[in-house]
This record gives sequence, C-alpha cells and structure tokens, in this order.
Amino acid sequence: MLTVKQRELLLFIHHRIQETGVSPSFDEMKEALDLASKSGIHRLITALEERGFLRRLANRARALEVIKLPDSAASGGTQSRPKGPFKPSIVSNEFEAEVPANDTVPLLGRIAAGVPIEAIQHEVDRVVPPQGIEGRDHFALEVKGDSMIEAGILDGDIVICNPGETAVSGDIVVALIDEEEATLKRFRKKGGSIALEAANPKYETRIFGPDRVRVQGKLVALIRKYN
Repeated sequence: MLTVKQRELLLFIHHRIQETGVSPSFDEMKEALDLASKSGIHRLITALEERGFLRRLANRARALEVIKLPDSAASGGTQSRPKGPFKPSIVSNEFEAEVPANDTVPLLGRIAAGVPIEAIQHEVDRVVPPQGIEGRDHFALEVKGDSMIEAGILDGDIVICNPGETAVSGDIVVALIDEEEATLKRFRKKGGSIALEAANPKYETRIFGPDRVRVQGKLVALIRKYN
C-alpha cells in the first residue's frame, strides 16, 4: 500500500520521464508535492525503492527508473502522456478520483516515549484509513519503538487516532507529558494520579500528577505495511 504522497511522487516522476526522458530534480519534486524540504523527498524515494516501485541508477545524476506503477494507475490514465508541461494537479486530480481528500488522514510524524511534541505537529503525508473511519475526524502517527508490542502495536505501524482530551482507564492514548513529550501508552487513573502503561515488560509504568498529562487523542485503528 502506498501513501498519498508516495503515489503522487511516483506518478510525477513517471509523467516527467515520459515528457522529457529525464527524471525531475529534487527541487522540482519538492515544489510539485508542496513539501517544505528535500528531506521529505528523500524519505519518499527511499520508501518507493523499498516497495519495488523505483530504482536509482548508479553513477548517473538525477537518474530514477520507474519499475512499476500502482495497479489502479497502470490500468488507468497514466498509459497516455499528458499534453504540455506537467502540472502537479494532474497527479492530484488523478488520485482524488480514486480516494477523495476527505477520506485520507494526515500523518503527523512519529511518536514514541521521549519524542518532542514538535515532531508530531506538522503534516508529513496522508494515508488512507481503514474502512469506516472518516479522514477529516482523525489523525495518524507512525510508531517508533517496541513499548506497545503486547497490545499488537509494532515499530513502523501507523496508528489512527481520534483527537480529544478525554479518556477512560484502559484506553490507548496519545499523551502529552509536561507539554513537551508525546507518547503512545495505555491510560490509567490511579487515585489522584495518572499512570501511562507500556505493553512490554521491559518498560516501567510511569506515574504523573493530573496536571502533567494532557490527552491528545485515542487510538481507534492501526495500519500495518508489509514490504
């Protein structure tokens, strides 16, 4: 499964090679996908390589080869070359016909114990959530680490969360500690305190006063990618 940004980048590269015979520059890719930095393009290209859609050609500058396209794109409008210079809207419109924007969820970055909250404040991509979840009412985070493995949440999984500041004991939540540390843990009320429990015996339960923890959202679904 490709994310929205991965698909957009793959189709942008495909169309540009069809038009000019040369893959686009990183600056052109960054501008086409409206990303803030080229580091995001590097991550997307690496992900497409790992999934077998792209290949970097050795000893050649700006050399990318599209090995395959997503099934829906390969059988649809990408067979014919677009007329005139490529415009990013060609990719966006093509994808939106398959997955409306309201049906995708913003991916806000990675979450793990000790990660500053700034790391999950900015949208880095969009993902298609499981059926029945409306994108406009949720956000997604990539899990980093193994602290929740016994709850079936593994390193690299994408968790879909419903934003909100309330939770009941037993909920798995995105918790903000001291307004600077974000973590995914099971929420428990312990008298006048709040416990954040890991689902891995290697990690201790952390206890905080109620004024130190603010719930950001509750886990409602999970996406696992198989390379």
